[in-house]
Amino acid sequence: MTDPIRTEAVSLRFDDFVQHRLDRLLRYATALTCDPHLAQDVVQEVLLRAQPRWDRIATLRSPDAYVRRMVTNEYLSWRRRRAARQVATTHEALDALSSPEPDHATRYAERDAMRARIATLPRKQRSALVLRYYENLTDAEIAEALGCGEGTVRSHISRALSRLRGAESARVGLNDSVKGALA
Repeated sequence: MTDPIRTEAVSLRFDDFVQHRLDRLLRYATALTCDPHLAQDVVQEVLLRAQPRWDRIATLRSPDAYVRRMVTNEYLSWRRRRAARQVATTHEALDALSSPEPDHATRYAERDAMRARIATLPRKQRSALVLRYYENLTDAEIAEALGCGEGTVRSHISRALSRLRGAESARVGLNDSVKGALA
């Protein structure tokens, strides 16, 4: 009987995995941490722990998902709590990690504002949002990555979106009152 998690495919060498997926792991970690330097530390820690176990990891159905979960877990347990609230990510930092898609200037401003609001979310809510909207994972995949139930994932996402909507409506209300005062 074969293990359903294992695959008969030729296992991927660690060096090849890192060469082909490092950019994506760094962009994912940067989106989670909102700090490219902390993201590099998180990814480096994960790869250092993955290398000696690579023979086992490479035979899994999805080594990518396994390593991404390792990145998520490392981020969630990261001891530098102070860094979690600092938004140091610039578009140039993300662009330097991997080539971006063409974007308009107004979208940059919107992304900066959204990134700043996302950075204020609790870690689990932020992780759930990034996995859903950045990595396009399902509730089941997010639950597996975060080590919780699907209902908890939906709760994290719902609360995070509600908090973001509240922050957006407060920002819009403030802009409207400033415009009214200037008129």
